[in-house]
Amino acid sequence: MSKEEIIYGLNPVMEALRGSREIYELFVAGTSADKRLEKLLKLAAEKKIPVRQREKGDLNRLCGTDHHQGVAVKAEPFPYADLDDVLAELKGNQEGLILVLDSVQDPHNLGALIRSAACAGADAVVIPKDRAAGVTAVAEKSSAGATETIPVAQVTNISQALESLKKAGFWIYGADGSAKHTLYQQNFTGPVALVIGGEGEGIRPLVRKGCDEIVSIPLQGGVNSLNASVAGGIFLFEVVRQRLTRKKA
Repeated sequence: MSKEEIIYGLNPVMEALRGSREIYELFVAGTSADKRLEKLLKLAAEKKIPVRQREKGDLNRLCGTDHHQGVAVKAEPFPYADLDDVLAELKGNQEGLILVLDSVQDPHNLGALIRSAACAGADAVVIPKDRAAGVTAVAEKSSAGATETIPVAQVTNISQALESLKKAGFWIYGADGSAKHTLYQQNFTGPVALVIGGEGEGIRPLVRKGCDEIVSIPLQGGVNSLNASVAGGIFLFEVVRQRLTRKKA
């Protein structure tokens, strides 16, 4: 396993500099009037992180893309959270919210889902170690830096993770377009874990069996499915809406 990785893009780099990960170097291509770049340089100076000036072409090669917005950092590898530690922190919390991703393959979708989870105030995201996207530079860029603000636990077995969540008091809801019961008919109370399946196949049968309820998003028109990251966002914010509504009542 590599002992370092490249993070690129203004927001991901900003969150990385603000976070607890060790940052080895900040790379900047050219100059920019963007005030966010000024903040990056100030943060780097405060943390005594070396700043290296690079040509845009050099930064393209370093990042493997030209979508770096002129900035990148070399950092220690992404620190995955331990699910047991996450659950220990949430013990007794009746509004726990965890997003579980079953074999999401596209790092762009993974990043977008992590971003939605962070914006919804979720406590963690759970992903499998194998046959799924991990938190890479692409996912971090797609998350707009949200990977630095919410725990992401990488587990060996999603089904076993669901069992751990149940033992901790979570009710497990799986998203499947074929379910007759919709998320708008479901009362999301207590600690909630939402399971979103991978692109194409959705939730795998064994993982589906581990869910307490399977619910769908009612679709209109001729398209019969949603992008995984869109579906995840809809589910997350329906839980948020219900919780806010109950607090106002």
